[in-house]
Amino acid sequence: MDKQLRILSLGAGVQSSTLALMIEYGEVPMVDCAIFADTGDEPKEVYKWLDYLKGKLSYPVYMVNNGNLKEDSLKSDFLKIPVFTKNTVTEEIGFGRRQCTREYKIFPIQRKVRELLGLKKYQRVPKDTKVEMLIGISKDEMSRIARSRDWWIDNQYPLVLEKQFSRIDCYNWLKNNNHPIPDKSACTYCPFNSNSSWLRHKKDPEEWEKLVKFDKEIRNKIRYKDVEAYLHKDCVPLDEVELDPHKDQMDMFNDICDEGMCGV
Repeated sequence: MDKQLRILSLGAGVQSSTLALMIEYGEVPMVDCAIFADTGDEPKEVYKWLDYLKGKLSYPVYMVNNGNLKEDSLKSDFLKIPVFTKNTVTEEIGFGRRQCTREYKIFPIQRKVRELLGLKKYQRVPKDTKVEMLIGISKDEMSRIARSRDWWIDNQYPLVLEKQFSRIDCYNWLKNNNHPIPDKSACTYCPFNSNSSWLRHKKDPEEWEKLVKFDKEIRNKIRYKDVEAYLHKDCVPLDEVELDPHKDQMDMFNDICDEGMCGV
């Protein structure tokens, strides 16, 4: 007997939230459930938005995690987020290793999918298994479309292939259906926050204090002589950076994140 599931990978940003509600409205075929992977440090607004979505959706929304990304980074021998690095002798700017999306987004979602399939730990996936994984990427982010690395998971992108929706189309759909617009979903300390995003975090004194503290704590976590780590691309302590929104950092989600999981 075939084992099949249809699942929404819920990032809780504009696109995946639009897709989640489209599914509820019958504009996209129904799913068995949605799964949100929590790194432990999403903005407060994201958790509030998830509560809002759960109240609007008739299908289950599961929250999963693989530990706390920030705490694990500080405990580990190496940072698990892609920080910017600076050689204090040559002043050369570099870029740290990144594995956060796969380890803290993709892995916990896959683990939950295996659980829903009734598989035990380390049990092989039966050949007759097929999981449709819906991902909320819009047509203006087509560079993020990717096949799953697992043969039994079929990544699908309804906003691109069926709806031909851009991010603006998602905004308009939410407004036309009387829904508020969610914030972008990304870790508060993500090194690819734009200056505008950093400024938004700075408006919350408690949150900003935690971010400044974390930025200081990662300073000497890089295991190379004369190399320091920073959250901001200017490689300046976060509380000393000139956060000019007209000089925003690169767009993480189009230029860096090749897994297509964060921010949507």
